[in-house]
Amino acid sequence: MADRIIQTADLSRIADRLNALNQSVSIVNSNVSIVDQHVDAVQGDLDTLKAEFHQFVHQQTLANREQLAETRLVKLRQELEKKFGHYDIVRRMTTGILQATDLGIIHEKIISNATEEVMLSTPGYWLAPCLVALSAWICDKRELAEKAVKEAMKRDGEKTSLFFALICQRADRKVACMKWVSRYLANQDEEHLDRKAILVLTAYANGLWGSDTEGTVIRQLDTWMERLNAKPGFVDQQRQQWAAAIQLKRSALGKESAYPYLQQYSPTWPEIQYILEGAHLHKALESYFQQIFEQQNPTGKLKEQLDKVLDGLVKNFDDEELPLRREEHFEQLVRDAHGDEERAKKEMKVEDTAFEKQKNLVQLLTDAAMNPELAHADAETQKFAIALSKDWILEAYRDVIAENRSHVPQQIALQIEDFQATTKDGRNERELVQSYDNYIEEAKVAAMEGKELSSFDRKCRWLRYVAAALGVAVLVAGQILIAIVLFIVAYVIHSRYNKKIKAYRTAVQTVAELDRKKPQGEELLRALSAEVVDMRREFRERDGDSADVIAFLDDLRPNQFVHHTAEQARRVVREGGV
Repeated sequence: MADRIIQTADLSRIADRLNALNQSVSIVNSNVSIVDQHVDAVQGDLDTLKAEFHQFVHQQTLANREQLAETRLVKLRQELEKKFGHYDIVRRMTTGILQATDLGIIHEKIISNATEEVMLSTPGYWLAPCLVALSAWICDKRELAEKAVKEAMKRDGEKTSLFFALICQRADRKVACMKWVSRYLANQDEEHLDRKAILVLTAYANGLWGSDTEGTVIRQLDTWMERLNAKPGFVDQQRQQWAAAIQLKRSALGKESAYPYLQQYSPTWPEIQYILEGAHLHKALESYFQQIFEQQNPTGKLKEQLDKVLDGLVKNFDDEELPLRREEHFEQLVRDAHGDEERAKKEMKVEDTAFEKQKNLVQLLTDAAMNPELAHADAETQKFAIALSKDWILEAYRDVIAENRSHVPQQIALQIEDFQATTKDGRNERELVQSYDNYIEEAKVAAMEGKELSSFDRKCRWLRYVAAALGVAVLVAGQILIAIVLFIVAYVIHSRYNKKIKAYRTAVQTVAELDRKKPQGEELLRALSAEVVDMRREFRERDGDSADVIAFLDDLRPNQFVHHTAEQARRVVREGGV
């Protein structure tokens, strides 16, 4: 009877239902794939949003720090004005008295009263008794002048010595000037020079000392430099200091480089970026030095130039102002760096020696050469300091060159998704493309491996229907247990077939995607090879610029940058520099 029922049963409706079920499952699988794609797209958007958010936070942090720097600058300058503003009155009065005396338009009694009032209003300030002494000298009050000089020497002997050296030179009292300069130099230690020692170099570079004094200064510089060079480890320390100052001239390439493919597809890009920045440093350094030495020598009469140096002595801030001045300068660097505090700290680390009360001779020269504004050095002093320090600069510069060259990668890594390769100079383009083609073919084989449908897999498409139909027929016949077994068999065959067909379709899609990517990858590798060739060529050319910098520095001689004034007698300058 069961055979009759199976034979006479209409199985077409069951087959239709199973086909509909299969189509529904396929639709669900397709929808799941679409959802997966949407999820991937959303994840990509989230990654982009995350990067943009971090960039926004970074930019906002920089903007907030820049604003804070501006606020702090205002407060610091107000505090400086409050604590040391009264010093400015004394400072402005100095050259005013000298110029008024030259013109003879101010009565001596007025000068005397003004300086005595300053003495009362600025207790402890070294310049006040200097002005009293200057006033007494003008008024021919010898005893008062001597007392005032003693008080000034007690308050600050070094600045006082420089002050009266300049005053005596201005009054054409060369013997007295030489005594004051000698007194100042005798009290100096080459490792602990007063900050104002830069003015001795300034006066020397501008040719403001007499011929005998000039010989004294250059001999003293010779002696100091010989002592410093003889100290263990000192030369290495100066090389490091100069190297740090030179590295500050390094500039970033920027986000949009000339090598966009290497930037995106080479894990070696950070090293490439570093060496290219180092190679471009040479031309920047050459331009920096050329700009310095192309500045014109100052013109003017001897008194005008002496007044300028004298202004530097009395107007530049004093030691007690240093802490606030240091803070002010750091906040200024932060503002100039648009809130980049790390950049400001690096610059401050190099420039911080300009704010030290005492420094060694090399620090003094370094500050004058690389930070003339902070060191209060004029153009002539900057030239002279560079020429005098050229041996140290050259050694440090060669270290910078060697350090940058040591980072040049021998092999440049390339990565396009999972494909990885290396190239030395980009000339193995054909091998790279062939390697990529092999990688694609191997990936295609790997994608299809085990995914091809066997003859049994193809039969499973119909076997599941047969098993299900038999299960229905047996169920109608009342054989529930057998029907359950047949339904289970149908489900297992259906699941196996769907799994196989899904894996097969995925593999076919992967192969199609690989075929699509193959020409794109080949073009990328050709572009990368071309960029490697260009990058290597650019590095060689820019690295070769270092020879011009070395030649430029090597030709410098200190005596070339000692200015002759119109009123100065012939000088005897030691040839060959220091």
